[in-house]
Amino acid sequence: MRGRMSWDDLWPILLNGTLETLYMVGLAALFTVLIGLPLGVLLFISRRHGLVPMPRLNALLGALVNTGRSLPFIVLLIALIPFTRLLIGTTLGSTAAIVPITLGAFPFFARLTENALDEVDSGRIEAVLSMGGNTWHVISKALLPEALPALLAGITLTVVMLIGFSSMAGVIGGGGLGDLAIRYGYQRFNDQIMVATVVTLVIMVQGVQMIGDRLVRALAHRR
Repeated sequence: MRGRMSWDDLWPILLNGTLETLYMVGLAALFTVLIGLPLGVLLFISRRHGLVPMPRLNALLGALVNTGRSLPFIVLLIALIPFTRLLIGTTLGSTAAIVPITLGAFPFFARLTENALDEVDSGRIEAVLSMGGNTWHVISKALLPEALPALLAGITLTVVMLIGFSSMAGVIGGGGLGDLAIRYGYQRFNDQIMVATVVTLVIMVQGVQMIGDRLVRALAHRR
């Protein structure tokens, strides 16, 4: 693999790495939202003056989220190797990489969710409560719909971060473009592959950001 490659040789390798990255990012984004969204909602409603005040639970969840956000992802990636092996059966490949990627991202998205809910006008919440609504009605009829543009912006930011995480997962053989850049670009001194993977990642990030921004603007205009 050392030296220049023809496009016919480079294209299949690059395509496979791109598909593995999309697979990792897609599933990790899904799991991150499934975990981070309810956690962020719980952080918001369990505040001392929230809808369901639970200060001790809020402090515990806040500490958990802050700890997860404070750990550098490369450290978390290595620290979770035993857990990933226990859960998946291996630490190699794109499927195994989804575990640390998700665990590294959901605390970040939980805080984004909490911040998005902070932007909701308290009058909306009071209106639902005055009509006899319960906590679930407030969440489903006021908080989440009103915070949807901010939540979508947070998802966009999170997906961009996940692309970076998926690249770092290549350090431990996580597959994808990061693994391709390390094994074939760096270790085999192939600048062609290194440049190709960097360009592909930049295009991927720009595409996600552009689509996310357009969706956010469309939602904001409807409001």
